[in-house]
Amino acid sequence: MKPPSLRTGVRWKISIAIAAVGALVAIALSLVVHNAARVSMLGNARDVQMERLLFAQRMYESAKPKTDPKFGAKLNDPALPEQLDELMADRRRGTYVQEHPEGPPDVWAAVPLGNGDVLSLHSQFASRSTTIMKDLDEALIVGSVSVVFGGCALGVLIGGQLSRRLRKAATAAGKVAQGNTEVRVRDAIGGVVRDETDELARAVDALTDALNERIEAERRVTADIAHELRTPVTGLLTAAELLPPGRPTELVRDRAQAMRTLVEDVLEVARLDSASERAELQEITLGEFVERRVVALYPDAVVRVVHESWVNTDPRRLERILGNLLANAAKHGRGPVEVTVEGRVVRVRDHGPGFPEALLREGPSRFRTGASDRAGHGHGLGLTIAAGQARVLGARLTFRNAAPTGTARGAGGAIAVLWLPEHAPTTTGSFPVLHLPDTP
Repeated sequence: MKPPSLRTGVRWKISIAIAAVGALVAIALSLVVHNAARVSMLGNARDVQMERLLFAQRMYESAKPKTDPKFGAKLNDPALPEQLDELMADRRRGTYVQEHPEGPPDVWAAVPLGNGDVLSLHSQFASRSTTIMKDLDEALIVGSVSVVFGGCALGVLIGGQLSRRLRKAATAAGKVAQGNTEVRVRDAIGGVVRDETDELARAVDALTDALNERIEAERRVTADIAHELRTPVTGLLTAAELLPPGRPTELVRDRAQAMRTLVEDVLEVARLDSASERAELQEITLGEFVERRVVALYPDAVVRVVHESWVNTDPRRLERILGNLLANAAKHGRGPVEVTVEGRVVRVRDHGPGFPEALLREGPSRFRTGASDRAGHGHGLGLTIAAGQARVLGARLTFRNAAPTGTARGAGGAIAVLWLPEHAPTTTGSFPVLHLPDTP
């Protein structure tokens, strides 16, 4: 089992990246500045220490008689660091910084005298310099934190713009996937700046255009083939009526009628795919209408009106949806078939094995009759036509399986639910504009 993946937005990824880079740069620069300042201040301290020692040397060598060295200098100091001892052995003067685990370092200076003695001077690093280094470190820390937060803010700003463009592109692509082929991703994202998002949008738009052309070509071919088949199929059906009575004649007539139904269904699907169908609206009482139509189409079905409602819809298309849902329940399910009307919602349920998983996952698909546990016969256009007619009505048709009540798995039955809209589409295919009263 795969562990759940952590989902993060683009804006936060960019913000974290910019903040991380800013932190690394700030830390690196802070270390460089700190070390450079420390080295510079220690170098100045060593120069000052050497100048003081040379002045003390001149005072010591010019004194008559000889006195102790002045200004804190010492002769042959036993605490002289080993590094300066080596320089003195070579008769060279020098300075040395002696570090301590705690506290400021000591700054040493030593010069060899003509009689073989060594004159040295040492003192702690100036407290003023230590304070300056401390203030510098605090300033570097504040600057680094400011850079990190500034980088986060910049990342949120840049990432937010990119994230908004990507979300707009995803929304537009989703509308295209739902069948709104007029939407263009490039127009949806807008903006003046051109970046990779625009390239993605143009690629999606080009893919959409190519798919639309292919789908339209396939629809035209399907419609043309079905249209050309109408005449020979009608002739075949007429010829079958002239055959003498008998079992073979009944089989021929049955197959000819099935072929004619298939051709008509294919033509209807082609018209629905072309989005040229328009609803002819009428005000009807939904419960009464469904009850009368179900009795005529499938008398064995049980109709129950929970709540009556007036709807503005196309009765012919609504009857077509009901007929296909009832035919599907009768063909692939088991009785009793129940039809429930509640307000603007119509439910059709059977007690068979339920809809196949592919249909629940992807929706109705033409020429797919479903799994073998739902009989597997028919041409698979009934639910496709029902879904297409529902779109023309501005309605929503959903499919689900009822929870099994017995021991047999999947024996709960199939449920198709038609949700009629509160405001049906107009005869032009659009939705009416509502004029609301002005509020005080």
